[in-house]
Amino acid sequence: MAMDTFHILVVEDDPDINNLLCKIVTGAGYDCRPAFSGSEAALLAEQYSYDLILLDLMLPGLTGEEFIARLRKGKTMPIIVLSAKAGLEDRVNVLKLGADDFIPKPFDNAEVLARIEAQLRRYKKFSAAQAGGTLTCGGLVLDREGVTVTAEGKAVSLTAREFEILALLMEYPKKVFTREQIYVRVWGEEYMGDDNTVNVHISNLRSKLAKASDKEYIKTVWGIGFKMAEA
Repeated sequence: MAMDTFHILVVEDDPDINNLLCKIVTGAGYDCRPAFSGSEAALLAEQYSYDLILLDLMLPGLTGEEFIARLRKGKTMPIIVLSAKAGLEDRVNVLKLGADDFIPKPFDNAEVLARIEAQLRRYKKFSAAQAGGTLTCGGLVLDREGVTVTAEGKAVSLTAREFEILALLMEYPKKVFTREQIYVRVWGEEYMGDDNTVNVHISNLRSKLAKASDKEYIKTVWGIGFKMAEA
């Protein structure tokens, strides 16, 4: 499947599971680098560029949650968490921290590969920074080509998914988007109706914008969805 050589970091302290994940990755034509602790993964992420990270949560050194928090200070590549900590609260917490997907253990090999491929398709599209110029809404400026966002002149660091959500809302500032519409447009998958993913990402987006400005940029239209607040 892999026409391009994508570089994937596999962070898992169990050697057998790490080896299995690397086999899944390399078998699909991707480049794989293993890491066996959160601390080792953090060093590798600083030294090299990766297109996607497969991440366990219960790691020696930095925990998976700490690794996500550190990485998201400056990097936007997709993070897929694979963990036995599969409770709803655990899934919501890692999504809030900046993970893009969550797969409970034990996992199905085919599902892991399908999730990887889906994330890489979207990341490639995002990284290409399609032409479309700059979107503005009051003091909020989104540069599609440069893949940057500023609020009142202050830089706002977003994940790829957050950037896509904000771009969608800013492109149609008067339109109210339902959670289903946002999910289908940004995730490219069927909306299951009870998924909390959109709410979590909107919450993250609002939190990051609030750190740069006290203005409200994203408005909740109760019972319907979300839209840009009036400038």
